[in-house]
Parts: sequence; C-alpha cells; structure tokens
Amino acid sequence: MKIDLKKLFASQQAVVPFSETIDLREEKLYGAKPFQSPVHLEGEISRESGVLRLKGTIKTIYSTACARCLKPLEILLTAEVDTVLSDDPDAEEEDDLFVLTGDSVDPADVMVPALILQVQMTYLCREDCKGICPHCGADRNEVDCDCEKKQIDPRFAALRALLDSNEDERN
Repeated sequence: MKIDLKKLFASQQAVVPFSETIDLREEKLYGAKPFQSPVHLEGEISRESGVLRLKGTIKTIYSTACARCLKPLEILLTAEVDTVLSDDPDAEEEDDLFVLTGDSVDPADVMVPALILQVQMTYLCREDCKGICPHCGADRNEVDCDCEKKQIDPRFAALRALLDSNEDERN
C-alpha cells in the first residue's frame, strides 16, 4: 500500500492513517521461512511543522523451533515504529530516519525491518529445556536416557581400562 505524500502536503489533513495486512511467507530468515502467519501493520503518517513522521505497530506470529529440543514454537512478534521521513539522501546516518526515494512511501518498507530486528537468534520452549540426547536423539524433557552414563570419550578409553583393571585387582 503506497501512500502519496504530495496529497498530505496539499491537503489540510495533517494525518493519514493506514492499516494493512501483508504476506511475508516467502521471506527467508536464518535459512527458514518463519513468517507463515499474516503480518498486520497499522499506524499513521503525520505532518508536523513540515516534518513527516510515521508512527505505527507491526505484529505477527513467528514460527520457529526450540534451540534445544527442536519442538515447534510460535512466538508473537511486535514492533513499535516512530520514524521521521526525509527526502534528504545525506541524512542516512540517523537511526530514527527513513530516507524517501520518491513522492510516496509504503509503510511496510519502513516497518518490516523493525519487525525483523525483534527476532532473536534462538528461542527455547521453556527456560529449563533439557534438549535432545546427542547420542540416541531422545527428548530429555520426556525420557531419561542413560547414554551419558555408558558413553566414554574415546580419548579417555585407556584411562577407563586402567580404572577397570584396578577395580578387578581389589576384588
């Protein structure tokens, strides 16, 4: 949805509200397509003392997996945006500034990067998630496997043999 900024300057209306639902299902992030739910954005573009400001909220459900046990997770992602719109190409150094390339702006172009910045590198299904066993693949949250008790690092196998022979001598 493009908003024509010429109309905003030409009219007496100082605020243009917007509400839109966009599809980001094909957007890749960390090798996956996590935005399988619609992305809703709403807000307004206002003109205050000759300065254009975009304020709004963007939200969606982020589909990912637990970093330890790989269970599917759905995380509510929300980002608040408050950005000044400028047509000055030299003003790109500012954090809260979006440089316009024409006489219109698509709010999604401003707000989607703010949503992506909310994504964390990893998510957990719960804080004390035990993960999966690296040897048998069992989910340690559901099953107590004894792989760690019987697995020995091959570099220490000779030491284990010495310990076993010492126990045999004692008995």
